[in-house]
Amino acid sequence: MQITQAHQTIDTLFEEWKAALGRDYKAYRNHAYRVFNLASVLAGASGEDREILAVAAAFHDIGIWLDNTFDYLGPSVQRALGYLSKTGREKWGEQVTNIIAQHHKVFPWRGTEPKLVEAFRRADWFDVCLFMLPTPPAPSFNRRLLSIFPRSGFHGRLIALTFAWSRGHPLNPLPMLRW
Repeated sequence: MQITQAHQTIDTLFEEWKAALGRDYKAYRNHAYRVFNLASVLAGASGEDREILAVAAAFHDIGIWLDNTFDYLGPSVQRALGYLSKTGREKWGEQVTNIIAQHHKVFPWRGTEPKLVEAFRRADWFDVCLFMLPTPPAPSFNRRLLSIFPRSGFHGRLIALTFAWSRGHPLNPLPMLRW
């Protein structure tokens, strides 16, 4: 299993967002690359499917920073759809929407286009849970992935964001979760 270390779509978008991401640039970029690589492996993705996963990986949490909200799924989807429209890839809209909107779903996705949605969901959960969930990539792949794309404070930042949001929204501390 080969690890993609550079992807034009991901890199171009992250360069655009570098100032807005500030100190979280490396942490979120590395998370996006870990999820992209894991989802690509889990889905056995190639060609267009890998590009769809790249778009979803770049945008899946971006609403946190660009829209300044922890209730970020809707804003992230809207930004992804705008990008797809701008780049003439509107036909991917439903699939990218489902990938982003369902990536924090607790139980498996049973809707349309389950291959990419479910692979991405599992990849994100695996990364957020510090690779402690049972997921197929070999431990050697996971170690290589982390050595290339270290966590760089991503999980600590998620904890800080969760606490900050929870103070103002005690009845909805994790608005991105889906059952």
